[in-house]
This record gives sequence, C-alpha cells and structure tokens, in this order.
Amino acid sequence: MTQLVPVLPTDTIDLSLPQSTFRSLTRQSGKRRGPTVAVLRFVEAARIESRFGRKGLDQVREQVAWLLRTELSDKEGLSTDENGGLVLTLRGAVEWQTADRLSAIAQRLARLPVRIGADQLTITPVIGWASSDDRPAPPDLVTLIHRATDAAEQATEHVDLIPRKWVPPRTAPSRRKRGDASLGRAIAQNVFTLVVGLAVPFLLLVLADRAGFDISTPLYLAVVGALVLTAVAVWTECFYALEPERPPREAAGPEPAASAIIPAYLPNEAATILDTLAAFLATDYGGPLQVILAYNTPHALPVEEELRALAAREPRLVVHRVPYSTSKAQNVNAALELVTGEFVGIFDADHQPAPDAFSRAWRWLSHGADVVQGHCVIRNGGSSWVSRMVAVEFEAIYAVNHPGRARLHGFGLFGGSNGFWRTQALHETRLQGRMLTEDIDATVRALLAGRTVVSDPALLSRELAPANLRALWRQRIRWAQGWFQVSRRHLAATLQSKELSVRNKLGLSFLIGWREIYPWISLQMITVIGFLAWRDGGFSDVDFLVPTFVLATLYTMLSGPAQALFAWRLAAPEIRRHRAWFLIYLVLNAVFYTEFKNHIGRVAQLKELTGERRWAITPRQVEAPVGRTA
Repeated sequence: MTQLVPVLPTDTIDLSLPQSTFRSLTRQSGKRRGPTVAVLRFVEAARIESRFGRKGLDQVREQVAWLLRTELSDKEGLSTDENGGLVLTLRGAVEWQTADRLSAIAQRLARLPVRIGADQLTITPVIGWASSDDRPAPPDLVTLIHRATDAAEQATEHVDLIPRKWVPPRTAPSRRKRGDASLGRAIAQNVFTLVVGLAVPFLLLVLADRAGFDISTPLYLAVVGALVLTAVAVWTECFYALEPERPPREAAGPEPAASAIIPAYLPNEAATILDTLAAFLATDYGGPLQVILAYNTPHALPVEEELRALAAREPRLVVHRVPYSTSKAQNVNAALELVTGEFVGIFDADHQPAPDAFSRAWRWLSHGADVVQGHCVIRNGGSSWVSRMVAVEFEAIYAVNHPGRARLHGFGLFGGSNGFWRTQALHETRLQGRMLTEDIDATVRALLAGRTVVSDPALLSRELAPANLRALWRQRIRWAQGWFQVSRRHLAATLQSKELSVRNKLGLSFLIGWREIYPWISLQMITVIGFLAWRDGGFSDVDFLVPTFVLATLYTMLSGPAQALFAWRLAAPEIRRHRAWFLIYLVLNAVFYTEFKNHIGRVAQLKELTGERRWAITPRQVEAPVGRTA
C-alpha cells in the first residue's frame, strides 16, 4: 500500500539561502510582524522516486519551484532540502493572510500538471508553517523550521490541502466524566433556544405595546410572508422534480477504469462491511473497477482478518487501514492516493449500489459533469417507526428536492455517499475534516470553483437508516451544525462569486442562508398568536378568520402533504409500494417531525457558536427487509 511521504529532519536542509533571507526579512520587519517559514512536501514523493529515480523527483521539485517563484516577492526566499521538499521564507503577515496565501499555493499545486518525460502526474502538497512571532519565541531559523516541519506532519495526516500552523504542545487535559455535564448542557441548550425563540420576542411585543407601539401586525405579516415564501419554494421544487434532468442516452466514450472509495469506522461497520463489499464486487461495470476500503479503528478486530483474506482472493479489492485517521474525510483523502480510476464513487460503509451505478454515472461524467449525486434509498425501513419515517423523508429529499432544485437552480448537491467525482476534481477539492458536513462543504467549494454538479434520481444505492430517535437526533444535530458551518463559511463568497449565475446564487442563498433563518422565523407565529391572546384577554377573543391568515395557513399546510404525495409518486419502487408509510409520515411530519428538525437546527447553531463541535457516530442497524412491514 502507498505510504505518505515522511517529514524529514531539518539537518538535511541547506540553510545558507533561508538564513540570509530570514535575516533580511527580520531586519525589515521592525515593529511589524516577523517572517514566516513554511515547509512544503509532496505526498507522492516516495512513489515518484521509486518509479523515476532521484532525477524524476528533482524534476518535480523544479517545476513546483518555478510556479512558487511567481508567488514570492524579491525579498522572499525558496530553498530545497535533500529529500525533495521545499522551504519557503515569507514576509510576516497576520495569521489569516498567511493561511489564505499558503492555501492558494496548495490549490494551485494540486491543479499543476507535472511532467516527467512522457508521463503527466498530479501532486498533493502538504504544507506546515510557523511564524517567528509565535510564543515561545524561536531562538533561530533552525527552530522555526523544526516547528514548520511538525506542522507539516499534521498536514500529512489530513491530506486536505489545508496548510497547518504550528501550535505549541499542550499538556493533555485530565479526563473527566462527561455524562452528567453533557446531559445538563444539552438540556440548557434546548431550553435556551426556546427562550430566545419564543420568550424574548414575546417580551419585546409586550414592551412595545406598553410603550404605545403595535408591532404585532407587521411581525405577523412578515412571518406569513416567510412561511408562504418557503411553501412556494417547496411547491416549485415538487413540480420541477416531475421532469428531472436525465443522463445522455450513451456515454461519450468507452467505460474507463473506475474506483470506489468506502470510508469506514470499522467498529461501527463490522457487522455489515462484508455484505457491502460483496455488493460492490458484484457491480456490473464494463471497465476495470477498483474497490478501496479505507478504514480506521482504535483496536484490532476479528473482521480485519476476513477482510485481508478477501483482498488476497479478489485483486480488485484494496483494504487500507489509515493509522492516523479519526474521520471520514481523512479516510477518503488517504484512499485517493491509491485510486487508479478516471472517476471515483464515494460510498458510506452501509451502502449497496445498484449493479449499473458506475455505468450510469459515467454517462454523466463523460459528457462534462464533474460530480454526480445519486438517489439514496433506505433498505431497513421495516426496522422501526423511525426508519420508516426516514425512508419516506429520503424519497422526499433524493427523489423530489435534489432533482427539483437541480432543474430549478442549475446545480446538484454531493450528499456524501452514492456520489461520483472525476478523480482530478476530487483531487483538487478534497474533503475537509474540520467541517461536520464535509460533503456539503465540498459541494459548495466545487461550485465556487466552476465545477458542474448534477443530480440523478435514478442512480440508486441502498443504505441503512437510524432505527431509534436517539440515533436520529445525534445524526441530525451533526448534519444541522455542519450546514450552519457551511453557511458561515461560504454564504458571502456565494453572493460575490463570479463563477455562479444569478440563478445559481438565488438557489444557493436559499439553501445555505434561508435554511438557517427559517427555524427561528417559524416559531414567531406562536409568539404573535400568544401575544394577541394576552392582549385581547384570551384565545377565544382572537379573530383567526382573517382572510390573509386563513389562505396563508391553508397554502403552507398543504405544502407538506403535497411534498409527501410527490415523494410517493417519484419514490423508488420498493418504498413506493408501502403507501401506509407515506400516510404515517404525513401525520408525523405535521404534528412532530417538522418542528423536531427546526428545533435541531436552532440547537445546532447554538452548539456551533459556543464552540461545541463533536463528531457523533451514527450506529448501524442490521437490515430488516422492507417487505416485512406494511
């Protein structure tokens, strides 16, 4: 298996050039920020040297150095070490400016076609950096390079094109029992969001009324307008989903080599992973298909022996344990270094793709798409009422919302699984483990880079849903917090983008902007009605037959049943035949599930704003066939 290039000791670096540059920049800095040192290495260095020899590695370094010189000023320095790496000595700047600058360099290098003779390669840079202003202050350049090298080791563990800054080592905090504290914090967060969402607006209405101002009417009209706007979006996506975009009838060329990446946290997937691999190895694809299982585990498991034995029998299967990984993103990025296919399908470890999935995806990709998102179908709907509810919800998402949005706004969404990427596009984008929804983050970054993302509701893969409410809460709180992270990170860039059309911007702004505001707006109808009842002496004296209220209420209330009806009409056959599931979903959605998800969205925002970011594993349930339950 491919190994990442090691970060090498600083005694191999020729310090003559960086020393003189460092002294020059230090003298110039005066009262400004001191110089920065960055260590840049290539993940593929060992592989390149093994294949092309030392001269081949030197050619790569020379081409990279040529590009880097265009990024540096006359006063900044670039030097080499004896093992294929580069050392950059840069002017001092505030931390975010240095991080952005090095990130742009990493992105350019990931796109750089490197030639060695007749061969064209891509490289994956890993960058670590340190500032002479860091504390404790470095006594000399050697110490600064040591620090940048340590940071490069961290970057090597993620392979996500994000430069890592050196931070001083910290004493590990003592482990405390978190159970009671976590429960208390969770209760406080839930109560706080209700206080902010209901009690505070109600109090403001009361205070305004006491001061002689009636703001309930404009607030009421604003809330009604927001609810109607959301309902219009739902209805519009539903109708557009009736005629989704379809792939070209024929591929533009023969089916090339393809790869599947299955990232897995193995203790959670041990009961299902062999069935998953069997489904992938049974895929009907005309070209060579490589299946990569990239997994992490805190301890050895018996199933690992079975996996190694299967890989020994099946040459298409690569089993790769990622020793440093703690996330799906790290597993995918590590597996990407092993990929041999022209395009890559990414699947969670509970997925079982349709036999024609890779062939159908290639029809899209061969005609210019960069990313194709398929339709995820729940295969354990018979397990519980929760899994049945999620099964119908997924049809509303993947058979209605995604294809409807793609037709309406001109872009699809990569949902993290059953998604297919051009290998080069994924190489340049990567998944970033600092984001809780690394899939949505990758989608928006790809769109901002001018990539084409499409949605195909007929490209099927089957997965497992959470089977109880606790597992669903943990999954959805992570999703909601991840979406909020994406909104904070990308909303401004979306509005300012030159790559996106007005149509794209409207769709993305609604998707990552409005969705974060709406959970708070939806509560305000309760606030307004409660205030009117307080002001008028009781609910019996509130006039609910105002035409605006009646019509808006009917229109918005009907959007839920309409979405369920469209979901049934467009659902995968094995879900569509369970009509009772859709009727039950309709009731649950009206009385419980919609507000459940809105409440999760509000709590998730509070968690993000208070710095609470934890990845919650979704427990896997062994499949209960959908046919067992009516």
